[in-house]
Amino acid sequence: MGTAPTPDRRRQVPRTDAVLADPRLRSAAERVGPEVVKTAVRGAQEQVRTGDLAPESVADRAVETLPASATSMRAVVNATGVLVHTNLGRAPLSAAAVDAVRIAAGNTDVELDLSTGRRGRRGAAALAALAAAVPEADAVHVVNNNAAALVLATTALAVGREIVVSRGELVEIGDGFRIPDLLAATGARLREVGTTNRVHVDDYVAAIGPDTAMVLKVHPSNFVVSGFTSQVGVAELAGLGVPVVADVGSGLLQAHPLLPDEPDAGTALRAGAALVTASGDKLLGGPQCGLLLGDRDLVERLRRNPIARALRVDKLTLAALEATLRGTATPVAQMLSVGTDELDRRARRVAARLVAAGIDTTVVSSLATVGGGGAPGVQLASVAVSLPADFAARLRHANIPVVGRVEDGRTLLDLRGVSVADDALLTAAALEVAAG
Repeated sequence: MGTAPTPDRRRQVPRTDAVLADPRLRSAAERVGPEVVKTAVRGAQEQVRTGDLAPESVADRAVETLPASATSMRAVVNATGVLVHTNLGRAPLSAAAVDAVRIAAGNTDVELDLSTGRRGRRGAAALAALAAAVPEADAVHVVNNNAAALVLATTALAVGREIVVSRGELVEIGDGFRIPDLLAATGARLREVGTTNRVHVDDYVAAIGPDTAMVLKVHPSNFVVSGFTSQVGVAELAGLGVPVVADVGSGLLQAHPLLPDEPDAGTALRAGAALVTASGDKLLGGPQCGLLLGDRDLVERLRRNPIARALRVDKLTLAALEATLRGTATPVAQMLSVGTDELDRRARRVAARLVAAGIDTTVVSSLATVGGGGAPGVQLASVAVSLPADFAARLRHANIPVVGRVEDGRTLLDLRGVSVADDALLTAAALEVAAG
C-alpha cells in the first residue's frame, strides 16, 4: 500500500474573517484597533502553515499575543535603585497628574476663557501654578524640554553674539548631544573660560566685552569633578553687568534637605540670575518639559520669539504639570523621603512570599541614586530583595517586567524606587519566572 499524501497545510489555515468573528477578538479590535488584531491573527495563521500550531488554536493564540493596549510601550517596575531612570521614562507621574492627563485627553479649555468665550492665555493655570511654586520668578514660561529652553534663551539673546561659559560646564547630556553643539547651532558663539577643573571670576571678567550676550552657568548634573577644583557662583556672576542664565538641570524648584549640593531655581534667582532653566521630569516629578523662570521682560521676550511656537508644549503636558505642582507629593518626592525601616519591612514581606515558594531570597542593604542627571555622587541608603543572578534577565520578560540590577553575582531589586502598590507586582513577577 502507498503512503497517504501529506495534507497541504495551507488548506488547513482557517479563514481570517472566521477567526476575526471570535468575540474576544472583536472586543480587542475596539480596544487596540483592528490592524493590531489582524496582525496577531496573521501571526497565528503563519504558525499553522509551518506546522507549529493546530488550526483550531488560531484564535486562542492570537488572543494570547495581543498587546494590552495599542501602544507597544510596556509598564515596568523600576527596581534598579536609580530613582529617575532616563531609559525608563524618568519621573513616574503622580496619580493627580495621571488623572489630569485623562481629563485633558478630550476637548478642554486649554486656550479658551470660558467666562468670556474668547481666546485665553494658553495653559494659564499651569503657568500660575509654576509661578506660585517659585515666587522668586517675576514670570515663567514652559517649553518641551530643558534643551529647548536653552535653545530658546540663546536664540532670543545671543544669535551672532558671544556666550561666556566655563569649560568645565560644557557637558554632554546624553545620547551624544553636547551643550556646546546645541548652543552653536543657534548661531551664537561660545567664549570658553577657565580650565576643566578650575575657573575664577577674573576669567569671566577678562572674557566679557561689548559682544557678550550672556553668561551661562550650567550645572554638571551627570558627573562630579572633585579634588583641586573651583567654580564661580551665580551671585558673583550676577555682578558682572550682563544677564546670567542658570541651567539648574534637574528641576529642583526650591532647596531640598536631602540634596544640599543640588542647585535649585529659587536660590539661583535670589542670587541674581536673570533666567533659570530646568527640566520638569526629573526631581520635580512631572512630565517632560523645559521650565523658564526669571525676569519678566526677558521671559516675555522669549515667549514672543518666533521659535517659541515650535517649542510649545501640548495640553497633556500642561495638565500634568499643573497637577504635579498643585497635587499631593509626587512619586519622586516619596522615593526620596521614605525611611529605610519602612523599606526593610516591605522587603521582608516580599522575601517571605518568595522563600515560601522555594526561591533563594535574602534581604540586603543597598545604595540608590537619584539618576536622570540629578544629584550626581549622592547615594541614598536603601534596601533590596536579593535573588539569583539569572533572575535579572528573566524578570525583564515577566508579564509585568521588573528591571533590577546585578551586583556581586546577585539580582538586586532595590525598593526605594518601587511604590508600595508595586510590591505585589514585583512579587508576582518573581513567582511567575520561578515557576518557569
